[in-house]
Amino acid sequence: MDHFPLLTAAISAGTVALAEIGDKTQLLALLLAARFRKPLPIIAGILVATLLNHALAGWFGTLVAQWLTPQVLRWVVAISFLAVAMWTLKPDKLDEGEESLPARGAFVATTFAFFLAEIGDKTQVATVLLAAKYSPLWEVVVGTTVGMLLANVPVVLLGSKLADRLPLKAARYTAAVVFLALAAWAAVRGIS
Repeated sequence: MDHFPLLTAAISAGTVALAEIGDKTQLLALLLAARFRKPLPIIAGILVATLLNHALAGWFGTLVAQWLTPQVLRWVVAISFLAVAMWTLKPDKLDEGEESLPARGAFVATTFAFFLAEIGDKTQVATVLLAAKYSPLWEVVVGTTVGMLLANVPVVLLGSKLADRLPLKAARYTAAVVFLALAAWAAVRGIS
């Protein structure tokens, strides 16, 4: 794909940052910040977990792009972005049992909890889709990781004060519109 340097990273960061607002991993970041009160190890854990998880998701997305014909991939991506848009409208809650995290340390707990919470999460699905549509892969992974940090670092640093003031409903609608636009773009323009 011909593009300006780091455009893929910027698109990926914006998409995931919007999708992450109000997501269960953002709620998990708030829970970890309240429990451990050590922002730097928590942020480092989010970074490591997201890099690992999104690198695997991005790699899978590039494989999917190679297996499918451009026409099939075009509609798979368009329909998937539409599904993620609808999924974004549903507010997330922490699953039962996530409140009882191991007390082995903020970094270890965050790394494991975030990696596991991201499996099958809408931001991981978005990473697969972005990697199937855009290249190079490293820009997608860097972008989605930056997007996760943009959405979660303020929550970790400001804790429950910020969480009470976030307009989560408006953020979900904005994210849904972004994913609808990506679905329309993929349907009209296809996959380059």
